[in-house]
Formats: sequence, C-alpha cells, structure tokens
Amino acid sequence: MLKYYISFVLLLITSSLQAQVESELYERVIDATIDRTVPTVSVDQLLKFDYSSFVFLDTRAKEEFEQSRIKNAHWVGYDNFKNKRLPEMSKSDTIVLYCSIGYRSEKIGERLQKLGYTDVYNLYGGIFEWVNRDLPVYNQSNVKTDTVHAYSVGWGIWLNKGVKVYE
Repeated sequence: MLKYYISFVLLLITSSLQAQVESELYERVIDATIDRTVPTVSVDQLLKFDYSSFVFLDTRAKEEFEQSRIKNAHWVGYDNFKNKRLPEMSKSDTIVLYCSIGYRSEKIGERLQKLGYTDVYNLYGGIFEWVNRDLPVYNQSNVKTDTVHAYSVGWGIWLNKGVKVYE
C-alpha cells in the first residue's frame, strides 16, 4: 500500500506542470478561481490508477448531486456541509472531492484537512472536466446518464459534453 501511495504522490508531483484540462482558457478560469490550498488531481492522473478504492465526495448542492454524480460518490454538500454527513472512512483514506469546477470542493477539502484527514485531493476541473473527458456519470438510480447540472449559464459554458440542466 505504501508503494502505491508513493507512486500516486510522485505522479501528482511530476504531472503538476502539465495541462490538467483540455481547454487552456478553462484552465485559466480554474486557476483564477481556486487557491490550491488542497492538492489537486487531474482526471488524467486519476485514470492512471485504480481509483475504485478512493472515496469520492460530491460537494455540490443536493439537486446537482441528484441529477448526476461520479459512480459511488457520497454527497456532503457545501452550503450546508456537516461532518456527520461524511461516510465512514479512515483519516488516511484517499479522498477525492469534486464540485462543478473545483472551488466548493477545495473549501470542503480545507475543512477535512483541519479535521485530520491526510490524503485529500481536489478534482481539478470538477465534474465538468470528468464529463468533458467522456467519463460516465450516474443518476439517483445508479444508472448511467448524460444529464449534468451545469450550476448556472455562466459556469455551464465550461461543460462541453452531456446534457446541461439548470434546475
């Protein structure tokens, strides 16, 4: 397990200088929005590992989560985040947080770090980049879906694939 963890950390370090999303303009928007107070992990970096053992936490609003989510993600919210909503997990589990692009997930990541979680990552580009890379998302019934809550018309411009929903 230690070897796996070291490999993951090295991958994060060596690929941090590479583009993390497909659109250079989208990357600039993300970089202007997040503070990098929580280490980021790109979709490409995740795909190089068996991420099925990682804990995915969705920090979007409940209606966004109900529309679609990354498989097996747990909803923890943002505006109404509560520690008791966290799934049962170890302080050393690898946790990947996401929202639409990365701002809300970074803020919840900061809170998890303060709670003592040591292996916390913010998905760079969020669920938008996940969907833009043709990766699957699932609805409330755990059925693959194309619909994605695009948060707002302004932020929805960064979601290039899938069916945008704003309600």
